[in-house]
Amino acid sequence: MCYSDWEPIKVNINSQTQQTSTRYLNPNDIILPTGYKIEVYISGLDEPSCMIFNQEGDLYIAESGLITGQARVIRIRDRRAEFVADGFVSPIRGLGSINEDIYVSHKCHISVIRPDHSVRTLIAGLPGNGEFGGCNVALGNDGKIYWGQGTDTNSGVVGVDNLWIRNHPFLCDSPGSYIMLNGQNFDTQNILANPEEYVYTGAFSPFGVQNQAYETRKGVVKASGSILRANQDGSEIEMVAWGLRNPSHIGFDRNYLLFAANQGFDDRGSRPIVNAPDEFQLIRQGEWYGWPDFAGGEPVTSSRFRPEGGIQPDFLLTNHPNIPPRPYAIFPSYSGLMGFDFNYNRNFGPYGDVYIAEYGAETISIDGHLTPYVGYGHRVSRIDMTTRGITTFAMNKSGFPGTITNEGGFGRPIDVRFGPDGVLYVLDYGMNTINYPRMYIPNSGVLWKISRED
Repeated sequence: MCYSDWEPIKVNINSQTQQTSTRYLNPNDIILPTGYKIEVYISGLDEPSCMIFNQEGDLYIAESGLITGQARVIRIRDRRAEFVADGFVSPIRGLGSINEDIYVSHKCHISVIRPDHSVRTLIAGLPGNGEFGGCNVALGNDGKIYWGQGTDTNSGVVGVDNLWIRNHPFLCDSPGSYIMLNGQNFDTQNILANPEEYVYTGAFSPFGVQNQAYETRKGVVKASGSILRANQDGSEIEMVAWGLRNPSHIGFDRNYLLFAANQGFDDRGSRPIVNAPDEFQLIRQGEWYGWPDFAGGEPVTSSRFRPEGGIQPDFLLTNHPNIPPRPYAIFPSYSGLMGFDFNYNRNFGPYGDVYIAEYGAETISIDGHLTPYVGYGHRVSRIDMTTRGITTFAMNKSGFPGTITNEGGFGRPIDVRFGPDGVLYVLDYGMNTINYPRMYIPNSGVLWKISRED
């Protein structure tokens, strides 16, 4: 392996250079297959969450504003950044390019940036006040826009792990089809009134509201953990599929097959589930993909999903809409699957394969418990779309993010895109602090560029 000489290009917007972080960058700290090279294309980005190329080949990047509150979209031309639009509800979670318009998926909204940089809100009132919001926007061969919506909870039950509960005490998940509940309830501290007392909460119910056996819920269009579509002007919203915990990114291949990256259960909350994989799913119209009762196509009643010393998860639903499909590809727990793209440049690599960003777990232990985090996350992987096999394409030499090793490589890969030049661009969200893993160092985001050696 050898790498090109590089020099970071600092973001400059409206002739005012952003304050750059002191992040150390060194492409030589990243391992690639033989015959590839990597360089820093742009540094100094502030919480970049997603990117898209438009039909003219210009690259648009969204800075999420999750911490700063300054959610905006910038455009990259000739390795220079310029301001495009702001005023979005933080965070921005995804972009899409259709004709001359840039679609922006931000909290509870989908908006569009017109060629004159004016912004129009197309859809408001989407789910997004819970755990997970929307994702990027993709265009189907039916001329409609598609996007994903995450769930409000980790595994179907509102609990003390839901940090949003004080602001939205009546929020809970909604199914995409008629379901019947088995009446299981979970006891937790009453954090809304008196933490010294306990309350019971059922599935698909607000905090402190119990389920009765065989209680039913009607399906809704804007369901938790769903794939939705609408006309390009935002009208006539329809549900395509549901049962996905956090569809963080969707995309159509050249045959207009729809795929989604889906993040699996966490070991937390009132109904913890361990060893749940992240999934790369082929999305079919009308299917239920298993949430909250299946993980990776397997029932959560399997012993592998039982927390050590904890309770074996049981089904929340008495009736399942269908047998959930097996994922197209399965990744280890906490891989943190994010943006992906299809390669159609034979000079770069196998035709049609998927390259996908793995964000990794946010809360990494640093007190002698690093080993469980080696082998997944904080990298870019390749999915062989013929065999469905997964290989690591690019990662730090240590296997860990630069935050904890002081390497000059990846922090948090969050999106990948093939540019019109046929090379792979990798968006790196940035570096978090050691003591507060959800706090990110300002202007530590990076855009990397991976190409074939000459």
